[in-house]
Amino acid sequence: MPIRNRFAELHTDITAWRRDIHAHPELQYDTPRTSALVAEKLRDFGCDEVVTGIGRTGVVALIHGKTRTSGKTIGLRADIDALPILEATGAPHASTIQGKMHACGHDGHTAMLLGAAQYLAETRNFDGTVAVIFQPAEEGGAGAEAMVQDGLIPRFGISEIYGLHNSPYLPFGQFAIREGAFYAAVDSFKIQVHGKGGHAARPHVTVDTTLAASAIVMALQSVVSRNTDPQQPLVVSVTSLQTETDAFNVIPEHATLRGTVRSFDMELRAQTLDRIQAVVDLTAQSYGATATFSLEEEPYPVMTNHPDETQHCAAAARNVAGVCDTDIPRTTGGEDFAYMLQACKGAYIQLGVGDGPGLHHPEYDFNDEVIPIGCSYWVTLAESRLAP
Repeated sequence: MPIRNRFAELHTDITAWRRDIHAHPELQYDTPRTSALVAEKLRDFGCDEVVTGIGRTGVVALIHGKTRTSGKTIGLRADIDALPILEATGAPHASTIQGKMHACGHDGHTAMLLGAAQYLAETRNFDGTVAVIFQPAEEGGAGAEAMVQDGLIPRFGISEIYGLHNSPYLPFGQFAIREGAFYAAVDSFKIQVHGKGGHAARPHVTVDTTLAASAIVMALQSVVSRNTDPQQPLVVSVTSLQTETDAFNVIPEHATLRGTVRSFDMELRAQTLDRIQAVVDLTAQSYGATATFSLEEEPYPVMTNHPDETQHCAAAARNVAGVCDTDIPRTTGGEDFAYMLQACKGAYIQLGVGDGPGLHHPEYDFNDEVIPIGCSYWVTLAESRLAP
Protein backbone atom coordinates (compact mmCIF):
# COMPACT_ATOMS: atom_id res chain seq x y z
CA MET A 1 0.00 0.00 0.00
CA PRO A 2 1.52 3.40 -0.99
CA ILE A 3 0.69 6.75 0.65
CA ARG A 4 -2.32 6.33 2.94
CA ASN A 5 -5.39 8.40 2.08
CA ARG A 6 -5.88 9.20 5.76
CA PHE A 7 -2.75 11.34 5.72
CA ALA A 8 -4.23 13.55 3.00
CA GLU A 9 -7.04 14.24 5.45
CA LEU A 10 -4.62 14.82 8.34
CA HIS A 11 -2.06 16.80 6.35
CA THR A 12 -3.35 20.23 7.40
CA ASP A 13 -3.40 19.27 11.08
CA ILE A 14 0.05 17.68 11.03
CA THR A 15 1.47 20.69 9.21
CA ALA A 16 0.00 22.97 11.88
CA TRP A 17 1.64 20.89 14.63
CA ARG A 18 4.96 21.05 12.80
CA ARG A 19 4.82 24.82 12.36
CA ASP A 20 3.82 25.36 15.97
CA ILE A 21 6.83 23.33 17.12
CA HIS A 22 9.01 25.24 14.64
CA ALA A 23 7.89 28.58 16.07
CA HIS A 24 8.78 27.48 19.61
CA PRO A 25 12.20 25.76 19.39
CA GLU A 26 13.83 24.29 22.48
CA LEU A 27 17.41 23.07 22.94
CA GLN A 28 18.82 19.75 24.09
CA TYR A 29 17.04 18.58 27.29
CA ASP A 30 15.31 21.90 27.93
CA THR A 31 12.14 20.91 26.06
CA PRO A 32 9.20 21.41 28.47
CA ARG A 33 6.82 22.87 25.90
CA THR A 34 7.59 20.40 23.13
CA SER A 35 7.52 17.38 25.45
CA ALA A 36 4.20 18.51 26.95
CA LEU A 37 2.67 19.10 23.50
CA VAL A 38 3.74 15.64 22.33
CA ALA A 39 2.43 13.92 25.47
CA GLU A 40 -0.90 15.76 25.27
CA LYS A 41 -1.50 14.74 21.67
CA LEU A 42 -0.54 11.12 22.32
CA ARG A 43 -3.09 11.00 25.14
CA ASP A 44 -5.70 12.65 22.90
CA PHE A 45 -5.05 9.96 20.25
CA GLY A 46 -5.93 7.29 22.80
CA CYS A 47 -2.52 5.68 23.14
CA ASP A 48 -2.60 2.90 25.73
CA GLU A 49 0.22 4.31 27.84
CA VAL A 50 2.07 7.63 27.73
CA VAL A 51 5.24 7.94 29.80
CA THR A 52 7.18 11.18 30.24
CA GLY A 53 10.60 11.88 31.71
CA ILE A 54 12.46 9.04 29.96
CA GLY A 55 16.00 10.30 29.41
CA ARG A 56 15.10 13.42 31.40
CA THR A 57 12.57 14.97 28.99
CA GLY A 58 11.80 12.20 26.49
CA VAL A 59 8.29 10.86 25.86
CA VAL A 60 7.28 7.28 25.03
CA ALA A 61 3.80 6.05 24.15
CA LEU A 62 2.59 2.49 23.65
CA ILE A 63 -0.06 1.59 21.08
CA HIS A 64 -1.38 -1.96 21.23
CA GLY A 65 -2.63 -3.75 18.13
CA LYS A 66 -5.97 -5.51 17.75
CA THR A 67 -4.09 -8.63 18.80
CA ARG A 68 -0.91 -9.09 20.83
CA THR A 69 -0.20 -12.76 20.29
CA SER A 70 3.26 -12.02 18.87
CA GLY A 71 4.33 -10.46 22.17
CA LYS A 72 6.51 -8.16 20.10
CA THR A 73 7.13 -4.42 20.46
CA ILE A 74 8.88 -2.29 17.86
CA GLY A 75 10.14 1.24 18.51
CA LEU A 76 9.80 4.24 16.18
CA ARG A 77 11.91 7.24 17.19
CA ALA A 78 11.82 10.97 16.40
CA ASP A 79 14.03 13.73 17.84
CA ILE A 80 12.46 16.89 19.25
CA ASP A 81 15.26 19.41 19.93
CA ALA A 82 16.36 22.46 17.92
CA LEU A 83 19.68 24.25 17.35
CA PRO A 84 21.28 27.48 18.66
CA ILE A 85 21.00 29.27 15.30
CA LEU A 86 19.48 32.65 14.41
CA GLU A 87 16.69 31.89 11.92
CA ALA A 88 16.65 33.67 8.55
CA THR A 89 13.76 31.95 6.76
CA GLY A 90 11.31 34.85 7.02
CA ALA A 91 8.52 32.26 7.23
CA PRO A 92 5.23 33.15 8.97
CA HIS A 93 5.96 30.31 11.40
CA ALA A 94 9.58 31.37 11.99
CA SER A 95 11.13 30.97 15.42
CA THR A 96 9.77 33.29 18.09
CA ILE A 97 12.85 32.73 20.24
CA GLN A 98 15.95 34.71 19.32
CA GLY A 99 18.95 32.52 18.57
CA LYS A 100 17.08 29.20 18.47
CA MET A 101 15.59 27.43 15.45
CA HIS A 102 14.62 24.08 14.03
CA ALA A 103 17.35 24.03 11.38
CA CYS A 104 17.57 20.24 11.11
CA GLY A 105 13.95 19.25 10.61
CA HIS A 106 13.34 17.69 14.01
CA ASP A 107 10.05 19.57 14.04
CA GLY A 108 9.11 17.62 10.91
CA HIS A 109 10.30 14.32 12.39
CA THR A 110 8.18 14.91 15.50
CA ALA A 111 5.09 15.91 13.52
CA MET A 112 5.32 12.92 11.16
CA LEU A 113 5.66 10.44 14.02
CA LEU A 114 2.73 12.10 15.79
CA GLY A 115 0.68 11.69 12.60
CA ALA A 116 1.68 8.03 12.38
CA ALA A 117 0.79 7.54 16.06
CA GLN A 118 -2.69 8.97 15.50
CA TYR A 119 -3.27 6.63 12.55
CA LEU A 120 -1.95 3.57 14.40
CA ALA A 121 -4.11 4.38 17.44
CA GLU A 122 -7.16 4.67 15.18
CA THR A 123 -6.62 1.52 13.11
CA ARG A 124 -4.55 -0.84 15.31
CA ASN A 125 -4.15 -3.13 12.29
CA PHE A 126 -1.19 -5.05 13.70
CA ASP A 127 -0.32 -7.85 16.11
CA GLY A 128 1.81 -6.58 18.98
CA THR A 129 2.75 -3.13 20.26
CA VAL A 130 4.25 -0.02 18.72
CA ALA A 131 6.32 2.25 20.97
CA VAL A 132 6.58 5.78 19.61
CA ILE A 133 9.66 7.48 21.06
CA PHE A 134 10.26 11.24 21.17
CA GLN A 135 13.86 11.94 22.13
CA PRO A 136 15.49 15.17 23.35
CA ALA A 137 19.10 16.31 22.96
CA GLU A 138 20.12 14.78 19.64
CA GLU A 139 22.01 17.97 18.76
CA GLY A 140 24.71 17.46 21.37
CA GLY A 141 23.87 15.99 24.72
CA ALA A 142 23.39 12.37 23.61
CA GLY A 143 19.70 12.16 24.43
CA ALA A 144 19.50 8.72 22.83
CA GLU A 145 22.13 7.45 25.25
CA ALA A 146 20.22 9.03 28.15
CA MET A 147 17.01 7.24 27.13
CA VAL A 148 18.86 3.93 26.76
CA GLN A 149 20.49 4.36 30.17
CA ASP A 150 17.04 5.12 31.58
CA GLY A 151 15.95 1.62 30.55
CA LEU A 152 14.13 2.45 27.30
CA ILE A 153 14.69 -0.93 25.62
CA PRO A 154 13.95 -3.41 28.44
CA ARG A 155 11.32 -1.25 30.15
CA PHE A 156 9.10 -1.24 27.07
CA GLY A 157 10.21 -4.65 25.77
CA ILE A 158 11.46 -3.22 22.45
CA SER A 159 12.90 -5.86 20.12
CA GLU A 160 13.52 -3.66 17.05
CA ILE A 161 14.00 0.10 16.79
CA TYR A 162 13.89 2.44 13.80
CA GLY A 163 14.73 6.06 13.01
CA LEU A 164 14.26 8.47 10.10
CA HIS A 165 15.92 11.72 9.05
CA ASN A 166 14.86 14.16 6.36
CA SER A 167 17.45 15.00 3.70
CA PRO A 168 17.56 18.12 1.50
CA TYR A 169 20.34 16.35 -0.40
CA LEU A 170 17.97 13.72 -1.83
CA PRO A 171 15.18 14.22 -4.39
CA PHE A 172 11.73 14.85 -2.93
CA GLY A 173 10.08 11.66 -1.67
CA GLN A 174 13.09 9.41 -2.31
CA PHE A 175 14.29 7.07 0.43
CA ALA A 176 17.90 6.00 0.98
CA ILE A 177 19.58 3.63 3.42
CA ARG A 178 22.66 1.45 3.71
CA GLU A 179 23.59 -1.60 5.73
CA GLY A 180 26.42 -1.30 8.24
CA ALA A 181 28.23 1.91 9.10
CA PHE A 182 26.08 4.82 7.88
CA TYR A 183 26.80 7.93 10.02
CA ALA A 184 30.22 8.87 11.38
CA ALA A 185 31.54 8.98 14.91
CA VAL A 186 31.54 12.56 16.19
CA ASP A 187 34.04 14.30 18.49
CA SER A 188 33.70 17.95 19.51
CA PHE A 189 36.81 19.75 20.69
CA LYS A 190 37.94 22.98 22.30
CA ILE A 191 41.35 24.66 21.93
CA GLN A 192 42.25 27.47 24.35
CA VAL A 193 45.13 29.70 23.30
CA HIS A 194 46.91 31.82 25.90
CA GLY A 195 49.25 34.75 25.20
CA LYS A 196 49.92 38.28 26.37
CA GLY A 197 47.36 40.97 25.59
CA GLY A 198 47.99 44.60 24.93
CA HIS A 199 47.46 47.58 22.65
CA ALA A 200 47.04 46.77 18.98
CA ALA A 201 49.41 49.64 18.15
CA ARG A 202 52.23 47.87 20.04
CA PRO A 203 52.08 44.25 18.88
CA HIS A 204 55.77 43.71 19.54
CA VAL A 205 55.20 43.74 23.30
CA THR A 206 52.31 41.23 23.12
CA VAL A 207 51.90 37.55 22.32
CA ASP A 208 49.08 37.74 19.78
CA THR A 209 46.56 34.98 20.46
CA THR A 210 44.46 35.85 17.40
CA LEU A 211 47.47 35.28 15.17
CA ALA A 212 48.41 32.05 16.95
CA ALA A 213 44.81 30.77 16.84
CA SER A 214 44.56 31.58 13.13
CA ALA A 215 47.79 29.69 12.48
CA ILE A 216 46.41 26.69 14.38
CA VAL A 217 43.29 26.72 12.19
CA MET A 218 45.40 26.65 9.05
CA ALA A 219 47.81 24.03 10.39
CA LEU A 220 44.96 21.69 11.31
CA GLN A 221 44.03 21.44 7.63
CA SER A 222 47.16 19.31 7.15
CA VAL A 223 45.82 16.59 9.46
CA VAL A 224 43.45 15.34 6.77
CA SER A 225 45.31 16.45 3.64
CA ARG A 226 48.80 15.27 4.63
CA ASN A 227 48.54 12.89 7.60
CA THR A 228 45.66 10.62 6.58
CA ASP A 229 45.26 7.88 3.98
CA PRO A 230 43.07 9.49 1.28
CA GLN A 231 41.05 6.25 1.12
CA GLN A 232 39.96 6.79 4.73
CA PRO A 233 36.98 9.16 5.33
CA LEU A 234 37.89 11.85 7.85
CA VAL A 235 36.76 15.41 8.59
CA VAL A 236 38.46 17.97 10.84
CA SER A 237 36.55 21.27 10.94
CA VAL A 238 37.18 24.34 13.09
CA THR A 239 33.85 26.10 13.41
CA SER A 240 34.39 28.90 15.92
CA LEU A 241 37.09 31.39 16.99
CA GLN A 242 36.30 33.65 19.94
CA THR A 243 38.24 36.13 22.04
CA GLU A 244 37.27 38.07 25.16
CA THR A 245 37.07 41.36 23.25
CA ASP A 246 35.73 42.72 19.99
CA ALA A 247 37.57 46.06 20.29
CA PHE A 248 39.49 47.07 17.17
CA ASN A 249 42.51 48.26 19.16
CA VAL A 250 43.03 45.43 21.65
CA ILE A 251 45.14 42.29 21.19
CA PRO A 252 43.34 39.72 23.38
CA GLU A 253 45.00 37.68 26.09
CA HIS A 254 43.01 34.54 25.28
CA ALA A 255 41.35 32.92 22.24
CA THR A 256 39.13 29.85 22.03
CA LEU A 257 38.64 27.58 19.05
CA ARG A 258 35.92 24.96 18.74
CA GLY A 259 35.41 22.29 16.13
CA THR A 260 34.61 18.71 15.26
CA VAL A 261 36.22 15.49 14.06
CA ARG A 262 34.22 12.94 12.03
CA SER A 263 35.53 9.42 11.48
CA PHE A 264 34.49 5.81 10.87
CA ASP A 265 37.61 3.99 12.07
CA MET A 266 38.48 4.07 15.77
CA GLU A 267 42.23 3.62 15.21
CA LEU A 268 42.22 6.53 12.77
CA ARG A 269 40.19 8.56 15.27
CA ALA A 270 42.80 8.03 17.98
CA GLN A 271 45.65 8.91 15.61
CA THR A 272 43.82 12.06 14.50
CA LEU A 273 43.26 13.30 18.04
CA ASP A 274 46.95 12.69 18.83
CA ARG A 275 47.96 14.61 15.71
CA ILE A 276 45.67 17.53 16.57
CA GLN A 277 47.24 17.68 20.03
CA ALA A 278 50.74 17.89 18.51
CA VAL A 279 49.75 20.53 15.94
CA VAL A 280 48.09 22.67 18.62
CA ASP A 281 51.06 22.48 21.00
CA LEU A 282 53.80 23.13 18.47
CA THR A 283 51.98 25.81 16.45
CA ALA A 284 51.14 27.81 19.58
CA GLN A 285 54.74 27.46 20.75
CA SER A 286 56.07 28.79 17.45
CA TYR A 287 54.13 32.02 18.08
CA GLY A 288 55.26 32.33 21.69
CA ALA A 289 51.84 31.26 23.00
CA THR A 290 50.56 28.20 24.85
CA ALA A 291 47.46 26.17 24.09
CA THR A 292 45.36 23.37 25.53
CA PHE A 293 43.34 20.85 23.53
CA SER A 294 40.38 19.00 25.05
CA LEU A 295 37.26 17.08 24.02
CA GLU A 296 34.07 18.78 25.13
CA GLU A 297 31.64 15.85 25.19
CA GLU A 298 31.62 12.09 24.97
CA PRO A 299 31.86 11.27 21.25
CA TYR A 300 28.87 9.93 19.38
CA PRO A 301 29.80 6.46 18.07
CA VAL A 302 29.54 5.32 14.46
CA MET A 303 25.89 4.65 13.65
CA THR A 304 25.63 1.13 12.24
CA ASN A 305 22.47 -0.30 10.64
CA HIS A 306 21.69 -3.97 11.29
CA PRO A 307 21.40 -6.11 8.11
CA ASP A 308 17.90 -7.63 8.37
CA GLU A 309 16.36 -4.45 9.77
CA THR A 310 17.91 -2.44 6.92
CA GLN A 311 16.07 -4.68 4.47
CA HIS A 312 12.79 -4.26 6.40
CA CYS A 313 13.15 -0.47 6.10
CA ALA A 314 13.96 -0.65 2.41
CA ALA A 315 10.94 -2.86 1.75
CA ALA A 316 8.61 -0.45 3.57
CA ALA A 317 10.11 2.49 1.68
CA ARG A 318 9.63 0.75 -1.68
CA ASN A 319 6.05 -0.02 -0.71
CA VAL A 320 5.41 3.69 -0.17
CA ALA A 321 7.62 5.37 -2.78
CA GLY A 322 8.27 2.63 -5.33
CA VAL A 323 12.07 2.76 -4.95
CA CYS A 324 14.70 2.96 -2.22
CA ASP A 325 18.43 3.50 -2.72
CA THR A 326 20.21 0.89 -0.60
CA ASP A 327 23.73 1.83 -1.70
CA ILE A 328 23.89 5.48 -0.67
CA PRO A 329 27.39 6.54 0.42
CA ARG A 330 28.20 6.86 4.11
CA THR A 331 27.72 10.32 5.54
CA THR A 332 30.11 12.18 7.84
CA GLY A 333 27.10 13.61 9.62
CA GLY A 334 26.64 12.35 13.17
CA GLU A 335 23.56 10.78 14.73
CA ASP A 336 23.09 9.72 18.34
CA PHE A 337 20.54 7.10 17.28
CA ALA A 338 23.79 5.10 17.20
CA TYR A 339 23.32 4.49 20.94
CA MET A 340 19.90 2.94 20.37
CA LEU A 341 21.30 0.72 17.61
CA GLN A 342 24.02 -0.44 19.99
CA ALA A 343 21.33 -1.46 22.48
CA CYS A 344 18.82 -2.99 20.07
CA LYS A 345 18.52 -4.31 16.52
CA GLY A 346 17.26 -1.69 14.09
CA ALA A 347 18.04 0.68 11.25
CA TYR A 348 17.92 4.33 10.22
CA ILE A 349 16.69 5.70 6.88
CA GLN A 350 16.78 9.02 5.02
CA LEU A 351 13.80 10.69 3.29
CA GLY A 352 14.44 13.30 0.63
CA VAL A 353 12.70 16.66 0.98
CA GLY A 354 14.02 18.19 -2.26
CA ASP A 355 16.35 21.05 -3.07
CA GLY A 356 16.81 23.91 -0.65
CA PRO A 357 19.14 25.19 2.04
CA GLY A 358 21.07 22.42 3.75
CA LEU A 359 20.68 21.13 7.28
CA HIS A 360 21.87 23.51 10.02
CA HIS A 361 21.54 26.49 7.66
CA PRO A 362 19.70 29.59 8.99
CA GLU A 363 17.37 29.52 5.96
CA TYR A 364 16.48 25.83 6.23
CA ASP A 365 12.82 24.92 6.71
CA PHE A 366 11.26 21.47 6.66
CA ASN A 367 9.21 20.73 3.53
CA ASP A 368 5.67 20.05 4.76
CA GLU A 369 4.70 18.42 1.45
CA VAL A 370 6.69 15.32 2.42
CA ILE A 371 4.59 14.71 5.57
CA PRO A 372 2.16 12.15 4.04
CA ILE A 373 5.11 10.17 2.67
CA GLY A 374 6.94 10.07 6.00
CA CYS A 375 3.80 9.17 7.95
CA SER A 376 2.93 6.43 5.46
CA TYR A 377 6.42 4.99 5.75
CA TRP A 378 6.16 4.74 9.54
CA VAL A 379 2.76 3.07 9.37
CA THR A 380 3.83 0.66 6.62
CA LEU A 381 6.96 -0.33 8.55
CA ALA A 382 5.01 -0.87 11.78
CA GLU A 383 2.27 -2.94 10.16
CA SER A 384 4.74 -5.04 8.17
CA ARG A 385 6.91 -5.81 11.20
CA LEU A 386 3.84 -6.66 13.25
CA ALA A 387 1.77 -8.39 10.59
CA PRO A 388 -1.12 -10.42 12.10
